Amino acid sequence: MNCEYFGKCASCVLYDKSYDEQLNFKVQREKDRFSDFTTMDFDIIKSEEKAFRNRAEFRIWWEKDENGNEILSYAMNDFNKNILEINSCQIVSAHIQKIMPKLLDLLMSELTLSYKLFAVEFLDSSTNDMLVTLIYHKKLDEQWNKLAKKIEEKLNIKVMGRSRKQKIVLSSESIDELLNINNQNFKFAYQEGGFTQPNTNVNIQMIEWVLNNIENSSKDLCELYCGGGNFTIPLSTKFNKVLATEISKTSIKSALKNCELNNVNNISFIRMSAEEFVQGLQEVRTFNRLKDVNLKDYNFDTIFMDPPRSGLDDTTRALAKDFENIIYISCNPETLHRDLKELVKTHEIIRFALFDQFAYTHHIESGVILKKII
Repeated sequence: MNCEYFGKCASCVLYDKSYDEQLNFKVQREKDRFSDFTTMDFDIIKSEEKAFRNRAEFRIWWEKDENGNEILSYAMNDFNKNILEINSCQIVSAHIQKIMPKLLDLLMSELTLSYKLFAVEFLDSSTNDMLVTLIYHKKLDEQWNKLAKKIEEKLNIKVMGRSRKQKIVLSSESIDELLNINNQNFKFAYQEGGFTQPNTNVNIQMIEWVLNNIENSSKDLCELYCGGGNFTIPLSTKFNKVLATEISKTSIKSALKNCELNNVNNISFIRMSAEEFVQGLQEVRTFNRLKDVNLKDYNFDTIFMDPPRSGLDDTTRALAKDFENIIYISCNPETLHRDLKELVKTHEIIRFALFDQFAYTHHIESGVILKKII
């Protein structure tokens, strides 16, 4: 990748390798890690080599030129955790790259917009719908509103302002996304502050990998950590009914809206943690949030889990063993390895994939499909 900050910006730590070299390095590392469970060939999902991130955050840095004029720039950390001023970023989407300098010029033209500006967050989509959040260390007023609206009009983007105990939405706090998955279009509304997959192309391939490696079922799917329905909605085409849980109120709000956008009516969403859901399913505790859901109406044969980096807790891990099929998407191979130590006692691994969501970093995502041992 031809980036002038490669080797300086600490965002891309594997700067000394080509794309294929860094991917092969991570693949071999994970094959070694999981060799005690399987020696099967892994499915490898590659990223684009550049312009692959549709979500990014940059600090804003102030400096004076030789004439005493204050100059704004974007900033990241270098490898010594010092400020590194940048004016471009090759890993963000082409649309974000195009907007970055134009936005900076408009911010510098008005002190009301630039004063005490701390950071800028970009959320982009393949439809070119973009939300930019400007984060400040000051209270935002009506003058800021007027000037920020002009940025929206000039750049054809959505702008939000954030400060302590303050959130200003000028036109919308979400963007529209359209994902073509196995030649079927799915609509999503991505909410500011909600979780979204940062690499759109790899995200699509992740969903397709799951869909292509499971069979249609006349039974039901249980999903834990469902987020905004990124996997839930496409997977609903494979099952009779889906019951999905998520602790984040923002994500549940997005998931319900995304169901409406896709005219999906066989999914029920519950806002509760995975551990709470397990307790409710096993009738250990009763929850008011389950009062409108009859868990006995569900005939589950598959559980889908996409947990945080901490992986599964003991009760969730034990619950998963009761399902005929387990689909586990992991963002942390260390906790995945820990969890598989238990899961392979009752299930066998039938597919294993690595997804290079974060190229040029040590991070890689994993997908494992397991089937109960008869």
